[in-house]
Amino acid sequence: MPAAIASSTFAVFWLFRLDPLWRRLPAEQQRQGRADLLRVLERRDAGVVLRGAYSLVGLRPDADLLLWVHGSDLDTIQRLAVDLQQSALGAYLTAAYTYVGMVGGGRYDPEHKPSFMKGAQPRNFVSMYPFVKTPDWYLLPYEQRRAMMAEHGQLGRRYTEPRPTSHAAVPGSALPIASGSVATATALPEASPYAGAVLSNTVDAYGLGDYEFVVAFESDDPAALCRMVEELRTVDVRRYTKVDTPIFLGRRREPADVLADL
Repeated sequence: MPAAIASSTFAVFWLFRLDPLWRRLPAEQQRQGRADLLRVLERRDAGVVLRGAYSLVGLRPDADLLLWVHGSDLDTIQRLAVDLQQSALGAYLTAAYTYVGMVGGGRYDPEHKPSFMKGAQPRNFVSMYPFVKTPDWYLLPYEQRRAMMAEHGQLGRRYTEPRPTSHAAVPGSALPIASGSVATATALPEASPYAGAVLSNTVDAYGLGDYEFVVAFESDDPAALCRMVEELRTVDVRRYTKVDTPIFLGRRREPADVLADL
C-alpha cells in the first residue's frame, strides 16, 4: 500500500490552444499581450514552481502551449490559472486539456519518486499523457501487482539510470516474482544506448480528474523517449492498461521564447 507522506505536492499540466485571431493582431498588441502573460508567470506565488513552459506548435494539432507547475497548495496553483486566463494573451488561449496530479508515497517501491521531486533539472523535451489501468488490475493480489511493476521498473531503469560501470546491476537479471503470480521474469536486452537519457515522473490523479495517473517523461533526445515507451509495451503489466492517450510532446524553452512561437 502507499506509504504515508507528510505533506502533499501537486503537479498540474495546463495545455492551451491559441485562437487564430491572435495571429491577425497588430505586432505591438501581440508584444504587449505576451509581456502581460510573462508578468503573471514572473509574479506568481513563490510556492508555485514552474517546471517548464513548452511549445507544442507543429507537434500537436490541438494544443500549442504547455505549462507544467507544481506546489503544495492547490488553491494557489488554481489562482495562477485564473490570473493567466485574465491576462491580455490569456484572452486568446483556450484550455484544451488540464491534468491535475499528486505525488504519491510509492505503492510498490517506497524509494520511487518523480524526478522533479529529486531535484533533477528539466530536459529539453517532455512526453506527457494521462493513464488509466483496467478494473481487473485492482482485483489482482498486491504481491502479484508488485512483481509486475518490478519488471516494468527494471526495464524503465535501462533508460532512466546511467549505464552501470560494474556488475552490481546486470540488465536481464532475474526479478523477484511473487508466488502464484502470472508474471514471469523475462530476460531484458543489453543496456540501452539511451541509458540515463530519460527522467521519469508519475503522479496520482485518482479523484482529481478523469484519470488515475499523469505520466511525464523528460529527455534531451526525443528518440530516447520513443524507444523507451516502445519497450515498456512489452512487459506483462501492459495487459492492464486501459488508457494512455492523448500523448503530448513539447519542446521546453524559456517562457518568452515559447510565447514567441504563438
